[in-house]
Amino acid sequence: MHRTVKQKIMEAVAAYEDKSRDQWLFDFPAQVALTSSQIWWAADVRMAFDRLEEGFETALKDYNRKQIAQLNALINMLLGELTPGDRQKIMTICTIDVHARDVVAKLIAQKVSNGQAFTWLSQLRHRWDEEQSKCFVNICDAQFQYFYEYLGNSPRLVITPLTDRWCWTPIPTRLPSSLHGQK
Repeated sequence: MHRTVKQKIMEAVAAYEDKSRDQWLFDFPAQVALTSSQIWWAADVRMAFDRLEEGFETALKDYNRKQIAQLNALINMLLGELTPGDRQKIMTICTIDVHARDVVAKLIAQKVSNGQAFTWLSQLRHRWDEEQSKCFVNICDAQFQYFYEYLGNSPRLVITPLTDRWCWTPIPTRLPSSLHGQK
């Protein structure tokens, strides 16, 4: 199963630019489309940073407009006839896309100009490594190999600044006395 998921992700990443994204996602199962879409989001943001460094001052704004157009295309698809599986897949990708759009909008608002800014590095970023033929997930200075476990086609929670921040909240080593019934 792991080899099959890995193979499909490799195929999806390679085929991403062959057709419009809203048509591309029908060619692959939900987990593959979602993971590959996240790989391309991180790659597109890195490319926008490269373009910024080359002097294209509107690179992130241009990419943000592309994100909005892609999201609008998915929303329009949700208004039409879809199988239950395709509807769930598109809704899940929309959830992740809204967060991705908000991240890029925050980068623009904060005038982030390179990929080494904490605002960007603190995001969960998927990356396909061509040399190793593997997917990696990065956040800050940590890197983990994606292990291609089958996840199915399940809904995702909405990602908000609060749920994003929760990941950075320290976990108490002791429960507060109020939770023990003590005063």
